[in-house]
This record gives sequence, C-alpha cells and structure tokens, in this order.
Amino acid sequence: MPAGAARCFMSLNSSFPERIVCLTEETTETLYLLGEDWRIVGISGFTVRPPRARREKPRVSAFTSARTARIIELQPDLVLGFSDLQADIAAELVRAGLEVHVFNHRSIEEILRMVRTLGGMIGCEAKARALSEELEAGLAQVRERAAALARRPRVYFEEWDGPLISGIRWVSELVTLAGGDECFPELARESLGRNRIIADPLEVPRRAPDIVLGSWCGKKFRPESVAARPGWAEVPAVRSGYLREIKSSLILQPGPAALTDGVRAIQQVIIEWAARR
Repeated sequence: MPAGAARCFMSLNSSFPERIVCLTEETTETLYLLGEDWRIVGISGFTVRPPRARREKPRVSAFTSARTARIIELQPDLVLGFSDLQADIAAELVRAGLEVHVFNHRSIEEILRMVRTLGGMIGCEAKARALSEELEAGLAQVRERAAALARRPRVYFEEWDGPLISGIRWVSELVTLAGGDECFPELARESLGRNRIIADPLEVPRRAPDIVLGSWCGKKFRPESVAARPGWAEVPAVRSGYLREIKSSLILQPGPAALTDGVRAIQQVIIEWAARR
C-alpha cells in the first residue's frame, strides 16, 4: 500500500492516537505502509526501514534503553514497544503517565495480528486488514514456489556467532515456508537468544546443513570464519560454498520486512541451491 495513501477517515477523530513514539522498527514500518506516518513523533535509533524515517523523525531510543525525558517532552498519546526486553522502559513511561502498548509477536501469525491490532488502535482497521491480506498473499506466493522445488535443503540460520545462536521463531517459520528444513526447530520457540545458544558448536556439523544463513545482528557475516571453524570442513554447506548472509535489517525485526524482502532473500538462496546438479 503506498505510503502516500489518504489518511483514514477515522484518523481525524481525536479519540485515536495522533502522536506515537515507536520504540522498535516494525511498528514504524507498518505505520508508513499504512500511510499513517504523520502520527509518528519519535522512533528507535535502529530504524532503517523505511530509510526516510531516519531523516524525518527524531530518534529517541535504542532497544533496551531510551531517552525517557525526551519521549515525555514529545507528549505522545501512545508509545509502542516490543517484548519483555523493553519492560523497564515501558514501566518508566507508564509511571510518567504515558499510555504504552507492548507487543510480543514472535511468529508469522502474530506479526500479521500486530499489523491488524495496530490498525485498530489508530482507527484504520480497513487499511490494516488490506495490508495484512497483501502480506499473506505474498507469503502464499513464496509457499507455491517452495512447493515446486525438486528438493528441500537443510538450513541452519545463525543469528550470532559467539556463542552460536540459532534463529528465532518467525525466522524458523520463514525458512520452512521458503522451502527449507530448519536444523534447530526445537530452539526456535525460545524467545530469548540465550535460550537458543547451541552449546556444542559441533552439533551443527552433526545436523549437516546444506545451507548456512548468517544474520549477525549489528555486524557483517563472515563466511570465511564460519568455514574455518574446527570440525566444520565437511559440512555440506561449507563444501559447496552455501554460506550466505541475510541482512539483519530484512529478517531480524518481526514486521513487514521479514514477511517480504526477508523471506524472499531466504528463498532466493534455496532456489539457487535446489537448481544445482
């Protein structure tokens, strides 16, 4: 949906929030996609989508810290956060008298629900439903392409390299949707990274991934360092050179980016691998 779409009729009703601070990127991206970015008065410093948000909106938070005084100065009528990791920020803002809503979405279904819920909170139910349906249609196309693959690769998604941390739930689901078999599905439902640590690095070679996808949050993925790990030389992905980076900005935020550019980037690697003889 174009960012320049007309404002919701209901958005002019003062009973809906008109000054919103977004402490994470996915709600910022969603509001821009809904054409409701005029409501945003503050964003996370980690926001990269859409790029114009960084030019247009003041940055008031990191992920686990925030400039509380600055947020209060902006006089928001709604602050949007994500997960228990922002609980302390949320509590401080609530004590300051602000209205705060903290989403906790960690699956494809929950991301779509976040979009619809956010739309309802600002009186834009119809636009949010249309965006959700658009995202679902895109995922259906990804699923159809996956069904046409002659074979499915085993995929290890690495969120961090020291210690090794495997992918979170929405990433695991998107790998599967895109046509791969996720190597550590039993860890994917763990919300915290520390609970997705792979204690024995040799467990990855034992699971023999055909593809290694790296998305090291905050730093560049280094295929050469992965290939050089002790005991990894015979990993199928290492032998065939399928050690690929998925940009963290595409996949590690539980929002529209992951359901569009993120899953397509994953599927591109899988289709390339499946086409090999």
